[in-house]
Amino acid sequence: MTDDPSATLGRVGIWTFAFEGQPAGRVRESAAEIEELGYGALWYGEAFGRDAVGQAWLLLSATRRITVASGIANIAFREPIATAAAARTLGEAFPGRYVLGLGGHRVDDTVHEVDGYPVPTRGRAVTTMRSYLEAMDASPAHGPVPAPAPRRLLAALGPKMLKLAAERTWGAHTYFVPVEHTARARRTMGPDAFLAVEQAVVLDHDLDRAREVATAHVAGYLAMAAHQVANVRRLGFGDEDVVGGPSRRLVDSIVAYGDAEAIRRRVQQHLEAGADHVCLQVLTTDPDRLPRREWRELAPVLVPRHAPVVIPRRTT
Repeated sequence: MTDDPSATLGRVGIWTFAFEGQPAGRVRESAAEIEELGYGALWYGEAFGRDAVGQAWLLLSATRRITVASGIANIAFREPIATAAAARTLGEAFPGRYVLGLGGHRVDDTVHEVDGYPVPTRGRAVTTMRSYLEAMDASPAHGPVPAPAPRRLLAALGPKMLKLAAERTWGAHTYFVPVEHTARARRTMGPDAFLAVEQAVVLDHDLDRAREVATAHVAGYLAMAAHQVANVRRLGFGDEDVVGGPSRRLVDSIVAYGDAEAIRRRVQQHLEAGADHVCLQVLTTDPDRLPRREWRELAPVLVPRHAPVVIPRRTT
């Protein structure tokens, strides 16, 4: 790893689920614009739209310089040998531009359904992820091997997964977290591991409307993601914050909303707490709309080529 691990991703990137429901041509146009706006990295989620490998090819082929990162590729959807082969291929075709984020572990050994689809599970989270990484490393390579190999990150929230990320990969990708978690993650992983933090934002001068969008986002995760609930409880949020809908305190800690300056302040707080990179998930009243206007409006405030972000000196 270089002395400055954010050298290729920059300090600020874009994170989105919105590409999954868009036609390929529109995805290509949007990815190219994000690159031209100066964002350092483009992160995408994997649910039940395009698979993580196909989405990576689409985004990398539509751009020239920007880093493309899966945030995350779900290990329940593909075997380690398939993931290893895909990562090698992407790394060889697009040298230095692909980051493989892995996650999606489950906590039991049964097959369960998500939106009516059967999803296999793989056992306890940290043990399963460690075994998955070992199986990837043991997968034979029968074609070109990129040098250096594509970097890996782990989706991590709890201390055990954060430690595994620091020990076995480039670092961690955290999601749905307040600034306090960023500080804890940095202390847990030490000074050298890369830390990329997702930050949900609503760019809207109407604070009441922005807060409604933010509240709906937080409520959705509290309803469907037990690991997210466990994480916010670990950070000191109680029943009054998570039962019967999210409290204002929890919403304000998870989502930055208001004008571009309010969002810039939250990004700066994450950087000062130990993040190397912050990727912005722009929320709107229409989740199916690509937030291209918001990406454009935020760039002059957040992207270093327009307006430099102050980078704190890390002392830990």
